[in-house]
Amino acid sequence: MSLLTVQGVCKRYGGVHALRDANLAIETGRIHAVLGENGAGKSTLIKIMAGVIPPDEGTILLDAQPVSFPSPAAANAAGIVCIFQELSLIPDLCVADNIAISNPPRRFGLIDRRAQRRMAEQALARAGAEDIHPLALVKDLPLSRRQMVEIAKALAREPRLLILDEATSALTAADVTKVYAVLKRLRAEGLALVYISHRMHEIAELADECTVFCNGRSVAHYAAGTKTDNEVVELMIGRKYDGVFPARSPRVDRAATPRLEVRHLGWTDHLVDISLQLHAGEVVGLGGLDGQGQRELLLALFGVLRGTSGQVLVDGRPVTITGPHVAKGRDIGMALIPEDRKTEGLMLPMSVRDNLSFAALDRLSRWGVLDAAAESEAVQRIVRLLSVRSDGVDVPAGSLSGGNQQKLVIGKWLMVAPRIVLLNDPTRGIDVGTKQEVYELLRRLAAEGAAILFYSTDYDELIGCCDRVLVMVEGAVKRELAGAEITERALVGSALNLGIDAQEAAPKVAQA
Repeated sequence: MSLLTVQGVCKRYGGVHALRDANLAIETGRIHAVLGENGAGKSTLIKIMAGVIPPDEGTILLDAQPVSFPSPAAANAAGIVCIFQELSLIPDLCVADNIAISNPPRRFGLIDRRAQRRMAEQALARAGAEDIHPLALVKDLPLSRRQMVEIAKALAREPRLLILDEATSALTAADVTKVYAVLKRLRAEGLALVYISHRMHEIAELADECTVFCNGRSVAHYAAGTKTDNEVVELMIGRKYDGVFPARSPRVDRAATPRLEVRHLGWTDHLVDISLQLHAGEVVGLGGLDGQGQRELLLALFGVLRGTSGQVLVDGRPVTITGPHVAKGRDIGMALIPEDRKTEGLMLPMSVRDNLSFAALDRLSRWGVLDAAAESEAVQRIVRLLSVRSDGVDVPAGSLSGGNQQKLVIGKWLMVAPRIVLLNDPTRGIDVGTKQEVYELLRRLAAEGAAILFYSTDYDELIGCCDRVLVMVEGAVKRELAGAEITERALVGSALNLGIDAQEAAPKVAQA
């Protein structure tokens, strides 16, 4: 008998159907993967299951009895706990406070701090994150460690059904391995798990059964391993799937003046004597283990960091980038797609129109007055170009699916026609169909003459998208891979700073 059954659930937002006749049956001791593009209805479904929003139609059965959850607290009380893609932690509180925030242990009416710390230590250990100190402030932790705290917080509530929405999207490879072990142990303990991920290898590793959603409908249910990845992707996107990565552009003229050149760039102990060249029409990847200075390099180039040393040249001209306003100016034409679209890339309460036009206001204004007609034309052009799905351009950006929000982050920079594009893990947490659109867009920008520096935690993206990859170790570029040299073996070996097998190509050094 299923622990939780969803039958014929529908949800509408104005004229948009987020869910139409959705069905799902979840059994104890099983990991049930829910697949689909961003906007397919997955997030709406789990919000209904977790008591965040009510359904318009349909029935939810828990232990074969009809239930309705008026709030997340009611769902938690019934044993249903959800780890959402957007973290729910309070940055200014410590880890222990966040883990116990909904029901802290008390003594004489006051919070028992010792008991709370023990509770946090046990939850962190159960999540495989014993190295996180329970008294550390959440705001001082990197994103990957915050994600582990979120998992520990959910486990502290002793769920019967645990729902994970892109729970590994921000994790390092080492943490992902720990989470795999945790989820398999929870399955063996008899928990029911719903797992949402756009990473097909994770589904293959973990899932017992899968349900595919497309355009708000549950279109297929099957036992894990009985369909090929291509068959699954075609069910998700509702069309024939022709592959992920577009063809690379013709060979770049490396003898030409580099579009971007960096000489001996340094910043504290995070960036060490970095020199590199980036040519027009080229997509260059940043590889290496997470936290080796890749993000700091992108921020330094965009003028966010203070106290950097070294020299930056654009089209052979030395430039001093004192801030993002200088980086995005006409003389330099640089754009940065940040890691976290929710907090760094978008103003979620503001409209699609405002978010898209924000970076280009100076170009859409005359004498300090916004040209509304020019803005509307430019916004509609980007919406059509990127196939942004929304109920008009005046709806809040926060109402869009994750993939469409990521399109807005990219689209706002396309409004300024950038000549240098910096990307910080731009496909994190978006579906395979949207990923393919992003890859094609990168290649189109490169073909039009943009130079692209692309950091990704996904080795497949570095292999499939990039003309060259610069592997960073402890804040320095340790190796350059080009063309056929870009293999998973070479990337992993270089990231670990190991000697390269003789079968691999000889190492190269990034040009200075």
